[in-house]
Amino acid sequence: MNASAGVLLSKAAGLRRALEANIAMQAGIPVLPTNQNLRKELFVKFSFPASVMVCLLPIFSLRAGQVGSTSISNAEASQLPHSRATADSMKQASNHIAQADATGSQDGPSPSPLGPGPGCNLFPAPPSTGASVPLSYFGPSPSASNPSLVGPYQLLKSGTVDAVKGTITLPLYKGYLGGSKTPVWYILTDVDDANVATLLGLNYSAKLTFAARGARTARFNKSGDLVFTAGTVDFSPHRVLTPGSPNAFPPAVAQPGSVGDAQYSPLVRVLNAGGVIYNAPIIAAGDESEINFPDGNPDYTKVHDQVLALDTVNETVTLQLINGFSFGRQLWYISLDASRRDVASIEGNTYAPLLSHLPTGKDDSFSSPVERIFIATNGAEDCVNPQRQGLNAAITDGFRPNNTFGGIPTIATDYSPMWNAQLYEWTPDAIAKGYRGQLREEFQILTFVQDGLLTGPGGAPFGDSGFIINCPPVQRLQ
Repeated sequence: MNASAGVLLSKAAGLRRALEANIAMQAGIPVLPTNQNLRKELFVKFSFPASVMVCLLPIFSLRAGQVGSTSISNAEASQLPHSRATADSMKQASNHIAQADATGSQDGPSPSPLGPGPGCNLFPAPPSTGASVPLSYFGPSPSASNPSLVGPYQLLKSGTVDAVKGTITLPLYKGYLGGSKTPVWYILTDVDDANVATLLGLNYSAKLTFAARGARTARFNKSGDLVFTAGTVDFSPHRVLTPGSPNAFPPAVAQPGSVGDAQYSPLVRVLNAGGVIYNAPIIAAGDESEINFPDGNPDYTKVHDQVLALDTVNETVTLQLINGFSFGRQLWYISLDASRRDVASIEGNTYAPLLSHLPTGKDDSFSSPVERIFIATNGAEDCVNPQRQGLNAAITDGFRPNNTFGGIPTIATDYSPMWNAQLYEWTPDAIAKGYRGQLREEFQILTFVQDGLLTGPGGAPFGDSGFIINCPPVQRLQ
């Protein structure tokens, strides 16, 4: 990265902070409190005004020009941060590879979604590209007036997205395991009650109502803390992922970096609060002094591998975002749990055995708690290739596979964070004819299966791969 690019990113980070404060101030809307007691009141009583659920859109959704006392030029704004790696992402990628080479383990998240080429960076170009007028002439994105229309839209509103770093910072909640005084630390991402989703800024999923079989239970104590009936996570293992041969997938060795016991699931049904089901993954366990990493560089034997920073004083956690697609639109999401050990290793998330109790393969039918995610096994490789996609690529270069999701909020009503995987493989004939490319939309994939271009792994029939990944969407990029 050259010096001017570094200055630009530094200026952009300062602009982002100023924009967030300025937007909230001009709108007369208070920022969501960071204090644990205030958030607890919001979570337990659901009495906080809905107007405080501020969605601070990332920099790319804002016009260039003067904002408060901070300004950025049109030329600078047009470069944020499409088709280039940030300094943080390149350093993270380098460290990730060096660590794997030195120890065999791959603790911590994969590199930033703002990778070194178009195959590892899905951030869209500004609308002024190719136009005869600057970015400042363009009005707000259509999504500003109607979330279902094209344009950026933050789905998980409880946190703050950093568009320069490709991260989200979320409220960190403290709970307890029944019969133990040891605290567990969790986040909230989804809920099966639409009113609660609006109040807390979470994703609403009607399908979670059918997920009780794969959920543990909890109750609020007199202080408003969740006390979980069962389910613990061991963060001490080191994540190991060794490519297979001759293809990287399936891997030769796959060991997850965090392992739940037989009773662990990120889904929680709160018995003394209407039986509402939350997606509440545990991301750390232990006393405050053991897991406090406000400046980053966390100890991954104590926290989830997707954690970049964890602050027990201000009760926040910063997580890595991941590139993906839903019905042709780029998105950022977080990956937290999986129902199989090998999948948890590939995803860098927690092995959650209780998720395997959820039925799979039923998609949008009655009683189905899942939505489909489509994962290529043998797509194009290399970050410089704009068609890059799939598990061979991800295991080889360390960046994520650019998975294709079914319905997400604002696009469809069948959303669930419990993603039922359907792996697909390009046929040798399709590859030989040059048909292999990056697939971004569910029905495009299903049509290619029908046309004989795609099969299941190893030429098997395409269909349910039998496992679940917990991947809440955070930000729609288009």
